[in-house]
Amino acid sequence: MPDLSVTGPDNPVIDDRIRGFPPGHAPLPLDAVGKQGWKPYDGAMALPLISLDRAAFAGNVALMMEYVRDHGVAIAPHAKTPMSAAIAGTLLAAGAWGTTVADIRQAAVLLKAGQRRLILANEIGGAAAARRLAALAANYPDAALHVFVDSIDLVEALRVVWHGRSGLPPLGLLVELGAGRAGARSAEAAGAILDAILAAETPTFRFTGIAAYEGAAATADAEETLRRIDGLVAMTAAFLPEVRARIGDARPLIVTAGGSVFFDRVIAGLSAAVAADPDSLLVLRSGAIFFHDHGVYERGLAGLDARAGFRFGGQVRSAGSDFKPVLRVWAEVLSLPEPALAICGMGLRDVAMDQGLPRPLALYRDGVPLAALAGADVLRLNDQHAFVALPAGSDVRVGDVVEFGISHPCTCLDRHAILYGLAPDHTVTAAYTTSFG
Repeated sequence: MPDLSVTGPDNPVIDDRIRGFPPGHAPLPLDAVGKQGWKPYDGAMALPLISLDRAAFAGNVALMMEYVRDHGVAIAPHAKTPMSAAIAGTLLAAGAWGTTVADIRQAAVLLKAGQRRLILANEIGGAAAARRLAALAANYPDAALHVFVDSIDLVEALRVVWHGRSGLPPLGLLVELGAGRAGARSAEAAGAILDAILAAETPTFRFTGIAAYEGAAATADAEETLRRIDGLVAMTAAFLPEVRARIGDARPLIVTAGGSVFFDRVIAGLSAAVAADPDSLLVLRSGAIFFHDHGVYERGLAGLDARAGFRFGGQVRSAGSDFKPVLRVWAEVLSLPEPALAICGMGLRDVAMDQGLPRPLALYRDGVPLAALAGADVLRLNDQHAFVALPAGSDVRVGDVVEFGISHPCTCLDRHAILYGLAPDHTVTAAYTTSFG
């Protein structure tokens, strides 16, 4: 199992101002939380809270790392999902090539935590953003930063700063091709951006590869989604030999995509082009896959299985069965105001709903697990409340604790400052700070 213990100097003292921490309990340093024997349903912990199943997480990490090794690719997991330096560090220790972030502030979090190889998988803005990135990077001369660019304007903004200021670490520029979100929409547009970079190169300001994000090309239609994604991947693959011919040297290049559940299409479409260029490396960026869920990722992995995409070790595996949902939100039943309706103390402030409502999984009473909560559904959320429809005959009482699965880890974790790590018996054995700002 990966070591998810708290690392580095960041070991803050927390108290009952934090979700989950038992009211009235003496403050504790973060690394002592996992030694108290608490359980989310034991009546002591303040609810709602969010938890991480440590064994399930360890299994997901081992599975995804085995997959990328089998395919001869690298992975820089996207840290925007948990925004936890400890968890990002765990993925590096398990074999990740680097870490991906979405913006300059996220880069600051991981640089301060000691990580030095980052992909900033987004355009950052213009001249002011370039100055902000430089102000951060100046504190980390040993960092290796790679940033997406999809315009000559951004190349110029970064050039002005990196050419005009000494002491900055090397900045790698990744020309982004795109569909549905940012990114150059044609090889011609991407080539013009590449030319602008090459004309301005210095030892610390260089073209280091090409990038794409296939997830933004997805639509409600599965066939159209694959057509659009495969088209973007094909354009990226065709651009690589053009790039190598233009740069005229054998420098190492990054080819990065695969930040979604369509990483199988990325590998299928880019592996041959990367193999034909021995100085290039295919780097996936999937991050939420390590957490899975009971909603959007459950559906996404079902789609992966339907196209027989989770293939390694000479076998087609079931991603939907092999990956396990890691996150839970725990809440108490506050009221039973009508037959077959429970009001639980969990709402929009506590759980995601942009990709589907949370799912009731199990019921606990007086610190004892009762049973799976089959047939119950969340109807809607208020800011502090969940309206849960109960099947006829349900034995649910005020004060019971409900364990909920979530949909979309990226927009659930950002509501919580502390993520509680659970052992198989649901005892809290660790706690991780998040840094969503």
